[in-house]
Parts: sequence; structure tokens; C-alpha cells
Amino acid sequence: MTKVPAVYIMASRRNGTIYVGVTSDLPGRAWQHRDGIVQGFTKRYGCKLLVWFERHETMESAIMREKQIKAGNRKAKLALIEADNSTWRDLFEEIAQ
Repeated sequence: MTKVPAVYIMASRRNGTIYVGVTSDLPGRAWQHRDGIVQGFTKRYGCKLLVWFERHETMESAIMREKQIKAGNRKAKLALIEADNSTWRDLFEEIAQ
């Protein structure tokens, strides 16, 4: 399996609780969030919808981007989601193939 670094945002619902993360296996990690496999923030707050993601060439660049997004305010995070996914549809099916 090829590792592809990515930054992603999970949400509980439109304009609900959001979580920003980074991974080298986006389909696997999104599945873990959706099924509540791992204890933590996303399970506690029901962040099961993959609403935004961005692939990167290296894990270093993905981590830098994750930190940049996390440092921003909520309004900036919502704008990022809305720019590519204005209906907040779950993008999991697009990456699960």
C-alpha cells in the first residue's frame, strides 16, 4: 500500500464540531473516525463526516499545513471547507475506492 500524506477535516454535521488531522492513510484513518474505533475527540464529539482533505507530497509538508490550519480561527476553517464542499457532503466514498 502506498502512503499518501494528507491533511483532513472531520465534522459532526454542517457547521458543527470540526477536527483537523494529518495521516499517511486517509481512507483508513477516516474509516477509524467514522466507526469510532479510536477513543478521543472525534469519537466524543461525533465527528464522522470527512468534509475536506488535501493531499501532500511529503509528510513534513502535510504536518506543516495541519499546524497552519489548526493555528487559524474557526472562521478560516469553515471557509476552507465551504470553498471546496459548500454542501458539507461526506467525501469518504470518494477516497474509499
